[in-house]
Amino acid sequence: MNYLLALLGMLILAGLFGLMIVWVARKFKVEGNPVVEQINQVLPQTQCGQCGYPGCKPYAEAIAKGEAPINQCPPGGQEGIRKLAALLDVEELELNPDNGVEDEVDTIVEIIEADCIGCTKCIQVCPVDAIVGAAKHMHTIIGDECTGCDLCIPACPVDCIIQIPAPLPSRIHRQEKPRLMMTIEEAQQWPG
Repeated sequence: MNYLLALLGMLILAGLFGLMIVWVARKFKVEGNPVVEQINQVLPQTQCGQCGYPGCKPYAEAIAKGEAPINQCPPGGQEGIRKLAALLDVEELELNPDNGVEDEVDTIVEIIEADCIGCTKCIQVCPVDAIVGAAKHMHTIIGDECTGCDLCIPACPVDCIIQIPAPLPSRIHRQEKPRLMMTIEEAQQWPG
């Protein structure tokens, strides 16, 4: 009987200590480095990799740890460097030319759909999934999702991806697609 009371007392104490550990873990939980989040908000989120890191968040983490300088982001340009320098209270540097040059005009890409062979190489390199299509079928760019990182351009074996100014023009000159209720003969005559 004494053994059962001792066992019961130990189980109750273990349960109370367990609840206390859970409460302390939740109460004093660290959400991560807030400086990383602040740096990441300044970066342009193109996920282009021109900085030498696989995306903006890893670059922000490297900056926060002091492993990377603040001047490796061509899409952010000199304005981004200025904001990072002010945030981190460090000296403003010039953009590192080894990482690329700042574009004068924001651009996105467009696929010349008539030339697309459907190889999917552009889809595989797009860091933001802005390209849709299927193997051996034409692909297209979701203009609102494209960040202009241009990683898809060298991946294309037939050079059917071009840069265009962002935002997209209100009308891109393309042939009209057949209306839904057209006859089969009319639809088959359409050159697209």
